[in-house]
Amino acid sequence: MEKPTKITSVSVKDIRFPTSLQKDGSDAMHKAPDYSCPYVAIVTDTGLAGYGTTFTVGRGNHIVCCAVEAFEKQLVGQALSDIFNDFGSFWQSLVSEDQMRWLGPEKGVIHLATAAIVNALWDLWAKIEKKPLWKLLVDMEPEKLVSTIDFRHMTDTLTKEEAIDILKKMQSGKQEREKELLEKGFPAYTTSCGWLGYSDEKIKKLATEALAEGWTRFKMKVGADVKDDCRRAKIFRETVGSDCLLMVDANQRWEVQEAIDWMKQMAEYKILFIEEPTNPDDVMGHATIAEALKPVGIGVATGEMCQNRVMFKQFLKAGAMQYCQIDACRLGGVNECVAVILLAAKYKVPVCPHAGGVALCELVQHLSMFDFVAVSGSMENRMIEFADHLHEHMLAPVVLKGGRYQAPQTPGYVVGMHDKSLADFEYPNGAEWQRMFKEGLFQPE
Repeated sequence: MEKPTKITSVSVKDIRFPTSLQKDGSDAMHKAPDYSCPYVAIVTDTGLAGYGTTFTVGRGNHIVCCAVEAFEKQLVGQALSDIFNDFGSFWQSLVSEDQMRWLGPEKGVIHLATAAIVNALWDLWAKIEKKPLWKLLVDMEPEKLVSTIDFRHMTDTLTKEEAIDILKKMQSGKQEREKELLEKGFPAYTTSCGWLGYSDEKIKKLATEALAEGWTRFKMKVGADVKDDCRRAKIFRETVGSDCLLMVDANQRWEVQEAIDWMKQMAEYKILFIEEPTNPDDVMGHATIAEALKPVGIGVATGEMCQNRVMFKQFLKAGAMQYCQIDACRLGGVNECVAVILLAAKYKVPVCPHAGGVALCELVQHLSMFDFVAVSGSMENRMIEFADHLHEHMLAPVVLKGGRYQAPQTPGYVVGMHDKSLADFEYPNGAEWQRMFKEGLFQPE
């Protein structure tokens, strides 16, 4: 009898990049982020390793790394076959451990750590099956895939039977949709031209270059000053023209009425959606904004900071989001992302994942591609965010052509980061951080 593959070690590195120096990633609430990730390695007794990440914007990275380390005892010694044969129960055991659960439950730092671990496990599973994650999900029998989901606190809205039925109804045509995906790629929009800290000249330059590369969907950050936002939106429209899509993102800055008033002033610039207009937990606030902006044709998008499937359930039931922005690392990994994709399908709300950061683009592309092939069957009103930062550090970076993500073929999910990147940017002892400390660009914590 073949010996089962077991987990022998779990480790995490505090990886940070100095994006604040160029204002990359800057928005109304996070003016100088340093894009960061806890980088998890789960190693087995066969030598195969799975890698997982979650995302932070600087100093909090260390706290998430500590949370990852606290899960080690629940993982070491586990047989992968036991995990993958009943992944739903294993996921539930991670988030329900008596004393650790108190730190959430299923939200905040502890859930970010859960995501990094779970993403690493899916990376292992996909590598074992020699498939990219999207293909692993697409090929899975509906009953098997649904067994990976924790349905607690969801059954009043989506049952196992309903989830299986959604997937079974979409079995027909899967091969044709997969062929279309491989030939055409998946639609994307870029945020790289519109960070709040960028000058007008930089916005014009980047948007012009993006147009030349085939981009037709753009997003800009807003929320600091309404007159300035209108001025920048005018610059965008004059640069990209009236036919391109333009979205805006306030990163939770406004009060409810303030969001309504602000966006009505921006309506003349043909805004498709306002992302995170107010507190990310305010379901009814988002619903009020959505209803008020409906007459001017602006939808509400949210989900980047939406903490779990239960919160998404409420947003969807309340009509508080017209665009569902799952985050591969804010939710508790692939299992919970699949749950929300199925919830969104029931409510016919398009899934348009949040990305950017460190490895988020590499991760969410798999989720949208699975959604298209196996769940929604449509690319209409669906697109994945893209930010052109830090992909050079990934072993299997995203590939975009003409503003569309190309379907990855490398087996795995996160796949991994280059050894040199890990050595240079591990905080605080990495070579690049030591150099920047010496040059006075940063002060050690």
